[in-house]
Amino acid sequence: MTKILESISDALLTVDQQNHVTYVNAQAQCLLFSEQHKVLGQPLWDLLPEFWQKILKPECDQATLEQKARHLETFHSSLTRWLEVAIYPYIEGLSISIHDISERKQAEAALLERSQLSTLAAEIGKTLGQGGDLPALLDRCTQILIEQLEAIGARIWTFDAESQMLELQALAGSITLTDPLQARIPLGISVIGFIATRQQAYCTNHTANDVCIGAPAWISDQQIQAFAGYPLIVEERLLGVLAVFGRNPFSEDVYQMLAWISDAIALAIDRSWARTELISRREGLLFGLASQIRKSLDLNTILDTAVHEIRNLLQIDTCHFLWCILPTKDSLSIHLPILTITHEAQERDLPSLLGEYPITQVEEVVEKFQSLDIFRIDDTRINSDEHPYHQELLEQFGIMSELLVPLRTHTGQLGAIVCSQCHKSRVWTDSEVELLRAACDQLAIAIDQSELYTQTRAAAFHAQAQAQQLEQTLKKLKQTQAQLVQTEKMSGLGQMVAGIAHEINNPVNFINGNLLHTSNYIEDLLRLLELYQRHYPEPDEDILDESEDIDIDFLREDLPKMLDSMKVGADRISQIVLSLRNFSRLDEAEMKPVQIDEGIDNTLLILQHRLKAKGSFGGIDVIKNYGDLPQVECHASQLNQVFMNIISNSIDALENRAEPRQITIVTDRGKPKDWKTPHVAIRIQDNGQGMTEEVKRRLFDPFFTTKPVGKGTGLGLSISYQIVVEKHRGNIDCFSEPGKGTEFVIRIPIKPVG
Repeated sequence: MTKILESISDALLTVDQQNHVTYVNAQAQCLLFSEQHKVLGQPLWDLLPEFWQKILKPECDQATLEQKARHLETFHSSLTRWLEVAIYPYIEGLSISIHDISERKQAEAALLERSQLSTLAAEIGKTLGQGGDLPALLDRCTQILIEQLEAIGARIWTFDAESQMLELQALAGSITLTDPLQARIPLGISVIGFIATRQQAYCTNHTANDVCIGAPAWISDQQIQAFAGYPLIVEERLLGVLAVFGRNPFSEDVYQMLAWISDAIALAIDRSWARTELISRREGLLFGLASQIRKSLDLNTILDTAVHEIRNLLQIDTCHFLWCILPTKDSLSIHLPILTITHEAQERDLPSLLGEYPITQVEEVVEKFQSLDIFRIDDTRINSDEHPYHQELLEQFGIMSELLVPLRTHTGQLGAIVCSQCHKSRVWTDSEVELLRAACDQLAIAIDQSELYTQTRAAAFHAQAQAQQLEQTLKKLKQTQAQLVQTEKMSGLGQMVAGIAHEINNPVNFINGNLLHTSNYIEDLLRLLELYQRHYPEPDEDILDESEDIDIDFLREDLPKMLDSMKVGADRISQIVLSLRNFSRLDEAEMKPVQIDEGIDNTLLILQHRLKAKGSFGGIDVIKNYGDLPQVECHASQLNQVFMNIISNSIDALENRAEPRQITIVTDRGKPKDWKTPHVAIRIQDNGQGMTEEVKRRLFDPFFTTKPVGKGTGLGLSISYQIVVEKHRGNIDCFSEPGKGTEFVIRIPIKPVG
């Protein structure tokens, strides 16, 4: 019996009712790490203290109490073994059988792990295959990792290339974030940044003493034993990092599965980013077209932007915009449909296709355009019965693939966006077709709005031109009316002056004629009186009294002087009358040779009352420096009006100025360097306050005046400009600065010009 017990593979021992060992076989001695004579009689709690306290004692007590066999499977931490324990009660004590089932447990664990990993792979694949919002996908993946691996934490960071930071996108599990696992981690910082920088996985089942993991206090607090970190890489491009934390060790199978999962997640992130970028670029294209429409409404700009943006978005060799121009019944120059390529964006090594191309095979192309059918040719080398002529044409231009999407405007014009591949063939996707459809819809709107804008602008320009023309006409009419009023006023004034001069001239002539006789008569009377006094020195007393009363001696002395004064006054009146007649010159409708100096003098004579001193006003000094001028053929009365306007303005400028007040008038024969036309120059200068550039710019504008209301019409210089420039083909310039006075220079051709 003893031999049989010694030969069995299980550890077998017996204990008495006090749980002291009464028998151990060879396997039991190995389990207890002791020989038989050393363990016999020893209590079990001394031999296996931890195992006894936690496992055997409760079971032994229960078996003794119930007198029934007890069976259990347990893990012995000291032995790191799975044990199957059987306890059999008998009269003298207990028989305990211990069987090592570690291999079976490992096989079961491996089977369970394979099952879990299969489920994990299926769940991850299903989740990533469903697509959708990337943050939601990543969140679901971390949840699955926690559930299937019985991990305590899972994290996914994505890499932001612009900031060079890893940004936390998804997390699951019970562990808390701390320093080594921040939401934003720079490259090379912590184990996560280390994995991203090296782009290599880092895994360990011994985190407590791992210098790469670091943070031992946090590791201990969270009871983390295993760590698995994987870079998320696609085509050597870093997309992020996946990290999983466990309280139990991860097997090699788990590590391999996590490597596969990290690749799958990386591909999902890459697809999502690519899809987002594509959508963003497509939306950007359509938004850009819409924005371009709103911004410029210039068709060339919009079409040029469209072909370049579409080419950049689809990464194609060429993108063109073309018009399909169809002949009409009224068209005499177009007999065949014409494709006109107006805008292109293409590779530099490709020849330009801009220009017109008559369509000889009419029916196929025209029907396609009119029905807005899409030309979609993936490879011109593959024979197709759908577009035989068009395919042949593309081969001639070296085009291997083409996608043509037509459009029709509101006015019926036919156009198209054409995308082409020349270096290699390309299979056009439905999403690309839809993108071009949307772009063509935007372009059709742009073309309609551009045409409407062009028509509106043309109408606006026409209306603006009409308004400007009406404004100019109204301005000229207003100016003409004002000039007519002024001319009529001057004409009436001239007629009145001529009438007054005529009426004054008659009595003045009468006075002048009688003054000579009166002078002779008085001289005769005075001689006679002298003879009486000489021959009758002793006059009668009455005569003597009368002589004293009338002061005959003073009368004889003063009377000739009085007659001379009357003669001077009459001559003065005659000169004024002559000046008035010369100033008005109503009888001179044609140009006549005149002496310019006389016109200036006549003007000064008329303005003498404003120039001379009176009261507190000390008067204005007029300095005249006349050159040797030839006679000038002109409208004398009109030039006199010019002199009157300019000198009057100078007087206005000087009236409120402190002395000295001065007007300088210089005339000379103009120099050829100043003006090639033979001319005379009249310079009228005052020492007033001058004027600003702004006033000087508007000086000759009709109705512009700086004088108070009621003091000026604003027509004087405007009319003067017309008289000098338009009527006499001369010119008039003004030179002035604030505080430095004003000078007008008038140049009049000696002979009429033109």
